Amino acid sequence: MEIIKTEIPDLLIIQPRVFEDERGYFFESYNENEFLKHNLNLNFIQDNESKSSYGVIRGLHYQLAPYSQTKLVRVIEGRVFDVAVDLREGSPTYGKWRGIELSAENKVQFLVPRGFAHGFSVLSETATFVYKCDNLYNPEAERGLNFNDPSLNIDWRIDPENAIVSPKDKVLPNFNDAEKNFKFGK
Repeated sequence: MEIIKTEIPDLLIIQPRVFEDERGYFFESYNENEFLKHNLNLNFIQDNESKSSYGVIRGLHYQLAPYSQTKLVRVIEGRVFDVAVDLREGSPTYGKWRGIELSAENKVQFLVPRGFAHGFSVLSETATFVYKCDNLYNPEAERGLNFNDPSLNIDWRIDPENAIVSPKDKVLPNFNDAEKNFKFGK
């Protein structure tokens, strides 16, 4: 697999090597040795899966430290626009976001480290989204950002007026008002 750095430190794109033939395809979606070669010593302890329909926006979510999570995300059916926002105080990209299209066809994965808010919009009729986490879900530490925060100006690739957003996500604070406790380099 190829591990590709982005312009935001520690936010990585994972491009697996896919073997295809008349029977279908095979690829390694995770290989601990490959990650260790890139100094990614992660201990994934929870897998999650969600299915959503076109226009759904989930996020932007995170958990405060010490309950924060690194997530390795991918799509196994459909297509999404996946977004991560840097929340790490002192980072040269603090408050910046990076988005990438993930799909069942491209098999690209996104490694979203601790200290980032994460969310996605569904671009296909339906999408099944799966991800590994290196920490358990902790409801008391759960926080989030408004998906439509004008200071972030995220293009979700769907009309925000027609977005399907949970009641809980609709009332999340903007970036500048959100509780954050992450430090860059720690």
